[in-house]
Amino acid sequence: MEQNQFDRETFSCSICLDLLKDPVTTPCGHSYCMTCIKGHWDEEDQKRIHSCPQCRETFIPRPVLKKNTMLAALVEQLKKTGLQAAPADHCYAGPEDVACDSCTGRKLKAIKSCLVCLASFCEKHLQPHYDSAAFKKHKLVEPSKNLQENICSKHDRLLEVFCRTDQKCICLICLMDEHRDHETVSAAAERTERQRELEERRRKIQQMIQNQEKDVKLLQQEVEAINHSAEKTVEDSSHWPHYTGYLFHIQ
Repeated sequence: MEQNQFDRETFSCSICLDLLKDPVTTPCGHSYCMTCIKGHWDEEDQKRIHSCPQCRETFIPRPVLKKNTMLAALVEQLKKTGLQAAPADHCYAGPEDVACDSCTGRKLKAIKSCLVCLASFCEKHLQPHYDSAAFKKHKLVEPSKNLQENICSKHDRLLEVFCRTDQKCICLICLMDEHRDHETVSAAAERTERQRELEERRRKIQQMIQNQEKDVKLLQQEVEAINHSAEKTVEDSSHWPHYTGYLFHIQ
């Protein structure tokens, strides 16, 4: 790893992804901009449990944070060298992209969405899902703006079962309740089956198109043959003798 890359990762706030401003360090050892972590914990005040955005370690009561002067001095030194921690513009989320829900300020593009957290994360904010055992069972999917569509509106649970009887996705509570006597499969199995059927239909349609193209080609060849025959007949007729006198009959 290049030294420049190491510096960017080490001295960047994982909330705003910029160089640390007034850096503070949580009891678990992670560092943030003072305003960023305070804003994060302000949102958690109603839960009365405050957590580290990176490792998710919880703290009761809310820790009192003081500026890390040594880290602040290092950041200032890095600023003098012209180091920039902000990512390239192409990493930021545009109108058509799924934005990271954990980024503050200008948001980065999400690389995954979590069906358990019902949130989308950029590469940096997704890391706890790989590092922490608490997130190992979370279901990660391609970035989606419509995560709520994967949740049962009645039971607020993940729609992970497909009811073939009613042709709809349901949650495990639905399965044990009103759908218990229905024909059901996992949503993943149904998705695989429908993709297989769709691929088969696509193959058949493609074959029909190819057959029609062959028929059209044969028809074109027949038309060309007829035209060629007609042209030859006209050409041959120009060499026939023309009789302007008597008409002879051969008995």
